[in-house]
Amino acid sequence: MHVDSWALKAKKFGYRTRAVFKLDEIIQKTKVLKKSKYVLDIGSAPGGWSQYIKQKSKKSEVYALDILDMELVEGVNFYQESIENIDSIDSIFALMGSFNLVISDIAPNLTGINAIDTENIYELNVLTLKVAARYLDKCHGSFIMKTFQNSMLKSLRKKMELSFKIVQTFKPAASKKQSGEIYLYGAYK
Repeated sequence: MHVDSWALKAKKFGYRTRAVFKLDEIIQKTKVLKKSKYVLDIGSAPGGWSQYIKQKSKKSEVYALDILDMELVEGVNFYQESIENIDSIDSIFALMGSFNLVISDIAPNLTGINAIDTENIYELNVLTLKVAARYLDKCHGSFIMKTFQNSMLKSLRKKMELSFKIVQTFKPAASKKQSGEIYLYGAYK
């Protein structure tokens, strides 16, 4: 198995995944972590992003959910639950409208059939956007979401522009060149 330099770097620094460097680049450019008391991590397994947030912002309260199990991260409130059922998690529901940062590295299982994968990615991204819009602080909230370069990207970005004052697209250096993944950032400020 080929291990790239980002995976080796993640291992060296004790991170669970190379994806932390994608999040790190976006956070460094947007400075969103400085005032993030409450952070919601949607699609959190295996836990690399939650781990990163807790290491970089020890005072942040991190709430993470995923349908997959996730090895516990110290200081992170993890719930093995589907995004569709987020309102049933009392501790998260009680903070609706209070999250300063919502992050999402969620992706559906891919079938290899482009039309189906594109639609599934889009539907999951739209659901994630709707959840973020409900749970974020409308004055100072920010949102970072993984998506993919495909025929629905323009439509997804337009939906984000209807919700946020600032919308930016990122292709972090830690993303594999051949990967179609990109990240959308939205902020109310």
